[in-house]
Amino acid sequence: MRKIICALLAFTILLGSIPLAGCAAQEPPRDRYVIEAEYGNGVLSASMQCTFTNRADTELKHIDFNLYGNAYRAGAKYAPVSAAYAAKAYYSGASEGGMDILSVSPCADWEVCGEDENILRIHLAESLFPGEGETFEIRYSLRLAQVEHRTGIARRAVNLGNFYPILCVYEEGRGFAACTYSSNGDPFYSACADYEVALTLPASYTVAASGEPVSAEIDGGKRRCVYRLENARDFAFVLGEEFSVLQGEADGTALRYYYYDDADPARTLRLLEESFTFFSARFGAYPYTCYSLVQTGFCYGGMEYPGLTFVSDALQAEEYGYACVHETAHQWWYAAVGSDQTREAWMDEGLAEYSTLLFFEGAPAWGFTRETMVEGARRALNAYCTVQQQVFGSVDTSLSRPLADFPGELAYVCLTYDKGMLLFETLRDALGDRRFFAGLRRYYADFCGRIALPEDLASAFRNAGAAGIIRSFADGTAVL
Repeated sequence: MRKIICALLAFTILLGSIPLAGCAAQEPPRDRYVIEAEYGNGVLSASMQCTFTNRADTELKHIDFNLYGNAYRAGAKYAPVSAAYAAKAYYSGASEGGMDILSVSPCADWEVCGEDENILRIHLAESLFPGEGETFEIRYSLRLAQVEHRTGIARRAVNLGNFYPILCVYEEGRGFAACTYSSNGDPFYSACADYEVALTLPASYTVAASGEPVSAEIDGGKRRCVYRLENARDFAFVLGEEFSVLQGEADGTALRYYYYDDADPARTLRLLEESFTFFSARFGAYPYTCYSLVQTGFCYGGMEYPGLTFVSDALQAEEYGYACVHETAHQWWYAAVGSDQTREAWMDEGLAEYSTLLFFEGAPAWGFTRETMVEGARRALNAYCTVQQQVFGSVDTSLSRPLADFPGELAYVCLTYDKGMLLFETLRDALGDRRFFAGLRRYYADFCGRIALPEDLASAFRNAGAAGIIRSFADGTAVL
């Protein structure tokens, strides 16, 4: 594999010296995951082939994968659920899971390591030089805890988010970025890749998936479903035996709503269609052919994956609708335009929250207004700051920080969501609607399928004042 890629790159370089009209420089191929998995009795057994290309400027002697499923194991250093939410999440009491790596090939050696057994490190038999590629086969088993969380058995569904080893992002000067699990926020950071995923499971289950279904066949009481998704940051499933499904469409994208407890599912689908249409028109075309909204057991409001969203079945009607819109906004800000959620969580959460405001601002019949949403964010942030000041004598309102540096979930929500929303409201007021929305469209167009930094967001507005506002909110010097 690596010799073929090298030869192709050499041929590309040779072609680059020939002046061909309309010929763009070739980029290395995207990484690719081909997963064959089977679920039964609370265990997912899988074999994964991952094709990786070295895009760094240096040789690599090892490759690192994040093992998010290991956060649920006994003795984990960092619990995936905080003490405040543990009773809600672990509905039947303490429960454990974990990810067991069974074999890796080809390689010189492999190990499970990292700060919290959160990394699979593959030691290469031969170094990978820039532009070279290799395909690894990883066999593993994922044991699911009984927990209403991203990865686990909920009361009425099975959540398979983060169910496979995923490549760590490589950064020049930093190396592979390991993600330790955190109960604050979404401790995930990944680059886009191409996926082909086959899942075998009891035929009684309905499957909601990130990708477009390619085929399905039933044999001996089991169903095998195959899905594909290209240029995606992640891939997830939800499995359920009680789902009803409504189908809709927006701007050529197939929309699916999976639910088991919704008094007015047609209304939810209509909200989904309207918000999806709005975001497509406001920011840019959605990059995939399908999107699924799935009701499931989840201890928080919702969780986003490319092409797939969890929404908690515990939410009341107004909260439920709000979560549907917020998580759908993440299809633009996270799924399409990526960022390092482990250190710059405000970049996707703040913008998804403000995008939710934008939708409801133009659709007041749904019960939310720009004024009440901005005032609510301001009150929540001020209340948090007042308490911090009274108890500790000072308050840190910086947005750019590792997830572990937020002193609890309240701080995380007040800063990344509420202050994040106020950041974009301040930008809009300063720039005016025309320049503000032009900047957001430019940001989406330039970084769809890529990873953006705070300075990339700032530069999209092409305004020194905008850069100053973003910087002051991110470093905590902004006074609100």
